[in-house]
Amino acid sequence: MTKIIAVANQKGGVAKTTTCINLGASLAATKRRVLVVDLDPQGNATVGSGIDKDDLVHSSYHLLLHKKAPHEVIVRSESAGYDIVPTSGDLTAAEVELMNTLVAREQKLRLALEKVKDNYDFILIDCPPSLNMLTLNALVAANSVLIPMQCEYYALEGLTALMGTIEDIKNSVNPGLELEGLLRTMYDPRNNLSTDVSAQLIEHFGEKVYRTVIPRNVRLAEAPSYGMPALTYDKSSRGAVAYLALAGEMLRKKSQPQPAVH
Repeated sequence: MTKIIAVANQKGGVAKTTTCINLGASLAATKRRVLVVDLDPQGNATVGSGIDKDDLVHSSYHLLLHKKAPHEVIVRSESAGYDIVPTSGDLTAAEVELMNTLVAREQKLRLALEKVKDNYDFILIDCPPSLNMLTLNALVAANSVLIPMQCEYYALEGLTALMGTIEDIKNSVNPGLELEGLLRTMYDPRNNLSTDVSAQLIEHFGEKVYRTVIPRNVRLAEAPSYGMPALTYDKSSRGAVAYLALAGEMLRKKSQPQPAVH
């Protein structure tokens, strides 16, 4: 059964795109069929997957608003080993156009993915760093939400708002939406605040906090500029190893029922 995961956090700079690219590549390395959907107008997941966003004929914008079929939009990332719905600067206009759409404007992505989801084991959606109409489309389309976050004070405040949004969507348009997990990124165990916030997360969310921790790692930062995930750029790097471990943890969790968070 296909798992559709929105990678979301309204706070920027928390490694959403890094997680989409590297988790996608790690799952693909385990022979899973993976589709990454770039819903961030910045297009970093597209570029980081080795796709030239200035050379696209169709993009996620056309999938959402111009009724292009998924097979017309999806391209292959050879460097990462997964398929991707790429994006370009056109997506910036999508927010306004979606706001002016009267019928099922929050359902556009879900309806598009229905046509291809059976072709994949995992679909990862890279959301923009805001709770806008694009993010809403991702949360309505998804089965679950993966939240990357740095262990710092302001991250906890943002997490409260995001959890409220997830609950609202669950109660209104997507009753099946669940919290996939909380991923600690850019983690530095020498930082007392990091360890304190990490302990608070585990106390409150329990098993929903991934045991795998993504460290600060220069290879993770360098790899996108070469259009590839860290696994391809330097598979022995700490960042690449951490995302492989995350993929393994996710696959183990998928194979067993998880307790609900109350």
